[in-house]
Amino acid sequence: MTYSVLDLVPVGSGSTATDALATSTRLVRRAEELGYRRYWVAEHHGMPGIASSAPAVLIAHLAAVSESIRVGSGGVMLPNHQPLVIAEQFGTLEALHPGRIDLGIGRAPGTDQRTARALRRGAGGHNADDFPEQLTELAAYFRGEAPVTAVPAAGNAPAIWLLGSSGYSAQAAALLGLPFAFAHHFSAENTLPALAYYRERFRPSPVLEAPQALIAANVLCAETDAEAQRLALPGALAFLQLRLGRPGPVPSPEEAAAYPYTDEEWRFIHTRQADQIIGSPQTVREKVDELVRRTGVDELMITTQTHDGADRIRSYELVAEALDLAPAVASGLMHP
Repeated sequence: MTYSVLDLVPVGSGSTATDALATSTRLVRRAEELGYRRYWVAEHHGMPGIASSAPAVLIAHLAAVSESIRVGSGGVMLPNHQPLVIAEQFGTLEALHPGRIDLGIGRAPGTDQRTARALRRGAGGHNADDFPEQLTELAAYFRGEAPVTAVPAAGNAPAIWLLGSSGYSAQAAALLGLPFAFAHHFSAENTLPALAYYRERFRPSPVLEAPQALIAANVLCAETDAEAQRLALPGALAFLQLRLGRPGPVPSPEEAAAYPYTDEEWRFIHTRQADQIIGSPQTVREKVDELVRRTGVDELMITTQTHDGADRIRSYELVAEALDLAPAVASGLMHP
């Protein structure tokens, strides 16, 4: 088993996007030291509590301040972009950092419909239904087989992963023979069916001879179970507020504790946290082992939401200790 990081670049109340990005800079260096295999950033727009809106820009920075850890997108939402632009961006990243760049691709907008329209204003009105054509076009640029030459994409292809939270991307990844990353952290009920579908229908390709799957899971570790639960409540409240149409920064533990929850809101939070791994190092080790056994994945990508950046970095340190990660893992340069 290998373990990796999914960074949403959370912005805590009373802090700024600049602060959140500074935490990500510290975290990628620490993750590399601890032995995490790869470090992905997400694409979200219009969310005050998430500062990862420009993956290619952030990946360039994170790769430049680290040395061996793979850095990539988890993911780029392809309907928001012209495939040529993504090919040029990630071809450039791969040329700058050979063998270290992952291009995780998703088909969801990663935002609300109004923001999606603004993003696609100059993109020919792409939507999720165009995803197969967009993906085919993107791959052609990296192979140098498109009508337009994408410089420096041709000859500088990153490792491409398909991301998903349902069976659609599992089917596409299987048919194309690509690695598959599943969003267990917000679609846990679909994890096992999607993984089974991917494995059963996988077709070997020049990229991959056998299925390769990872899942992303919410994990938060602290010295005790009680402290971990205290630090996890702000992330749960932030997600609740997002679902209620009131997105904002991640509240502090004190703000989260003082929030006047209704019974329905508490049920929502408890249901959401039931699929998360929250606790002391021993608790986290037991629950991670059980999740890995149940899903049979090759890799677990850990995403952690806290109000304070220091608490988030400490959680990754404790997880690394609990899971016996080897510092400076050489496989950080493995492909894909």
